[in-house]
Amino acid sequence: MKPLVAPGPELTPAQRDRWSRHLLLPEIGELGQRRLLAARVLVVGAGGLGSPALLYLAAAGVGTIGVVDDDVVEESNLQRQVLHGTADVGRRKVDSAADAVARLDPSITVVRHAERLTAATAAEVVAGYDLVLDGSDTFETRYLVNDTLVAAGRPWVWGAVLRFDGHVSVFDPEGATYRDLFPTPPPPGSVPSCGEAGVLGGVCAAVASVMVTEAVKLITGAGRSLAGRVLVHDALAMTWRELPLRPDPRRAAPGSDLLPTVSADDLVRELADGGRTVVDVREPDEHAAGAVPGAVLLPLADVLADPGRVPAGPVVLHCARGGRSAEALRAVLAAGRTDVVHLEGGFAAWCAAGGPVV
Repeated sequence: MKPLVAPGPELTPAQRDRWSRHLLLPEIGELGQRRLLAARVLVVGAGGLGSPALLYLAAAGVGTIGVVDDDVVEESNLQRQVLHGTADVGRRKVDSAADAVARLDPSITVVRHAERLTAATAAEVVAGYDLVLDGSDTFETRYLVNDTLVAAGRPWVWGAVLRFDGHVSVFDPEGATYRDLFPTPPPPGSVPSCGEAGVLGGVCAAVASVMVTEAVKLITGAGRSLAGRVLVHDALAMTWRELPLRPDPRRAAPGSDLLPTVSADDLVRELADGGRTVVDVREPDEHAAGAVPGAVLLPLADVLADPGRVPAGPVVLHCARGGRSAEALRAVLAAGRTDVVHLEGGFAAWCAAGGPVV
């Protein structure tokens, strides 16, 4: 693989001693360790997956680690979130995480993002990092991370756990992405959370260790990544299965879509003159964080289930950056509509064009 990160300065004698076991590995060596020290990695979530991932990233010598989490430590977290201790209950997870990393290696820089990623902030937050590891526990965040990094043209590492099961993969905008594995979010309430169904702490550690291994490989260029493959872990049977994952040919590559579009600049002018109806196909939390004035919320899953729900008359569909609205538009056009387009560049382009936001 081509390494994601250029190597940093020469190692000091103390650094050679600290990471001597890495230097013995030909696939990493001193050059790979310099890449790790120069790397900037963002971990989404400091919970069951983020906790061991943050510790192993720091131990590996990743020089700058960002952590995104708006939650505080609760006693029920301690069964699996090994980053935190009893004394941390009630503290912000980002603060507890930063302290834990500092105890392990005070030379590591930790950037605290005490917030929940939203459509309005995601692009700005991830922009400063070479790689993202997503250990979040909501589908909304996973789709947001995917769509943000597809738009940015960067890979990311995904992990998920529930009960005794885990899943891990690497998603590449030039290959298969999270939307090829799960094209649309499941209906609300159809998939239980760990708080409802439980999770074995050791499963979190197993999945997180694979996530960090993939991160180290991507940063240094060692081995073959999990891109195009999904690992499925069953702790009760103690098995790991590998499933192939290929891009869905119905999902157009970024920039390749020939569907009818409208530019953000043109739409700003049209709406000022009382133009077309705007339909927002994002998720409710994205819409609530910022929306085009007067836009009708109709999530992508609802459009795909029944394209007839799209209002009559000239319509502009939009999402965060154009991927989901293109998918929605295909469904609407297949249903026979000819008066629907989608917003090129999505809500991000609308904001960049100076469109009003509510």
